[in-house]
Amino acid sequence: MIRRSLALALAVVLTPMAANAADLMQVYEMARNGDPQLSAAESNRLYSKEGQVQARAALLPSLDGSASLNRSRTSLDGVAGSSTTKQRRYAIDGSQTLFNWTQFANLRAQRDISKAADFTLESANDDLIVRSATTYFNVLVAIESLSAAQTNEAAAKKQFDYADKRLEVGLAPITDVHEARAQYDQARANTILARNTLADAYQALTELTGQPVQGLRGLPEDFRPELPANRGDVNQLVADAVGQNPALKAQELQVSAAESSVSAARGGHYPTLSLGGSWGKSATWGDSVGASSSGPDATTNSIGLTLSVPIFAGGANVAGLARSKAEREVAVADYQGAIQAAFRDVSDALARRGTIRDQMAAQAELERAATESYDLAQARYKEGVDPYLAALIAERTLYSARRTHAATRLVQAANLVTLYVSLGGERDDD
Repeated sequence: MIRRSLALALAVVLTPMAANAADLMQVYEMARNGDPQLSAAESNRLYSKEGQVQARAALLPSLDGSASLNRSRTSLDGVAGSSTTKQRRYAIDGSQTLFNWTQFANLRAQRDISKAADFTLESANDDLIVRSATTYFNVLVAIESLSAAQTNEAAAKKQFDYADKRLEVGLAPITDVHEARAQYDQARANTILARNTLADAYQALTELTGQPVQGLRGLPEDFRPELPANRGDVNQLVADAVGQNPALKAQELQVSAAESSVSAARGGHYPTLSLGGSWGKSATWGDSVGASSSGPDATTNSIGLTLSVPIFAGGANVAGLARSKAEREVAVADYQGAIQAAFRDVSDALARRGTIRDQMAAQAELERAATESYDLAQARYKEGVDPYLAALIAERTLYSARRTHAATRLVQAANLVTLYVSLGGERDDD
């Protein structure tokens, strides 16, 4: 079970930027097949499951079969001659634990660890959703940044050419040309930096998916974030997060397992009781000073109880109990820290929920104002009211506003995935 309802919704609204472009869900599916962190969580889950099987096996009956063939030669001091004896034996030995506090407690601990591994894998899936969305939208932001940088470079080139022409006809000082040249050089440097940033973003995406991905889908112009509804106050949200967050659930089970481990270590001071039984069949034959002899086959059956009482183990039991108690304290402290972190994350997510639409609305308003200013500057330039430089400045301002708005929308889309997961979004079958 993983939380991916929002990721699915985003994958549906993403629009293609190139032919055969990959969407968010396709990137996520590729990451599931190539992400080493998720692979490690899956292997850890299998490892933990086998630990439970081994702990249960210690409490189940055990049977051992054996077969032996022996030959012995005996000679007596001071007596001439010797005797040779041969023996064969088949046996089956069985045992069953009746009382072993340590083994019972170990089984409880391994059950909790096995359940914790399930939640850890689920948490790794949730984390992969967030990392996939973050990496995905980082590439889209880098694409927008490169486009804006290239546009700004073109505008700076126009401004430099304009200043240079004015200098030639004596309408501008050389300082204006130097300033325009500096701005143009800075714009070129920003383009190079944006291109490198995009390459790094693509490389991060390749590392996540295990294969190169070039074409990605972008957000449509009418994209509006659908935020999780307010389901109560902060305390209620924290309670929901503790109940639904798989990472916290895994931590809780780790605390329970640590408590069982303390009980198991304490069991080192307790007696154990087991039931044992065996069945065997043997035959003996041999010779003594040239005379051979053989006895009849013998069948042996036995059953009994064994009580073992620990008396002294060199301090190992005391040290083991102290170590288990320390490990329990570590698990409790980690769990309490995780709860506090969850409270902080939920509180931050709740605060961000109210600002996502406000930020996007503010950026949209900024772009609208920059568009109006650009249109006005172009009209005034054509009418001869304002110089060409004013129109160029308005053009660069417009491109900057568009880039900021586009980047904000992409960043907020990525934040929306994180927000949804941190608040315990809907769960779908994997």
